[in-house]
Amino acid sequence: MFPPIQRGINGSLTARCAALWTTTPLFGRKDNDIEPSLYTVKAVLILDNDGERLYAKYYDGTYPSVKEQKAFEKNIFSKTHRTDSEIALLEGLTVVYKSNIDLFFYVIGSSNENELMLMAVLNCLFDSLSQMLRKNVERRALLENMEGLFLAVDEIVDGGVILESDPQQVVHRVALRGEDVPYSEQTVTQVLQSAKEQIKWSLLR
Repeated sequence: MFPPIQRGINGSLTARCAALWTTTPLFGRKDNDIEPSLYTVKAVLILDNDGERLYAKYYDGTYPSVKEQKAFEKNIFSKTHRTDSEIALLEGLTVVYKSNIDLFFYVIGSSNENELMLMAVLNCLFDSLSQMLRKNVERRALLENMEGLFLAVDEIVDGGVILESDPQQVVHRVALRGEDVPYSEQTVTQVLQSAKEQIKWSLLR
């Protein structure tokens, strides 16, 4: 688990990220010849079982246009949707992924990236959504609660930098941020309330 990064205080994000390098020597690299980088994640993707994009966030200019992104997503889906592996090397990138019902989740890093770091992001995202959606992680439920997904991803990764790997912390922060959501946005309110209930029950166990 990574040390939690405190935000909202000038200089704190940089300081906490620097601390990650001290406590996690392999962060963002596989050997001593690779230049260290805090920018571990290049993209987070969620596709449906037809390979269509439901969510995509790219953190650098590897695929600058929507056309290039869609071509990459088509390629990545065709190479992974029928395999049981969790890791792939594609177009010079490291891809970790998992599927559930009619969804495919992907976290992409460079070819030199530590797969364990990318897998930690993937598992954190999936487990956070599982709690928020009451384990109903499928296409329809996700589309009805996209705001919760946006908030969760932003809590886990910021600009390609990993901020959090604990799904309980992610769900808690999403719930807190959701308190400012207008009452009229009922579906979002429901998923955030679900997140709060998950936290409550986890504390009572």
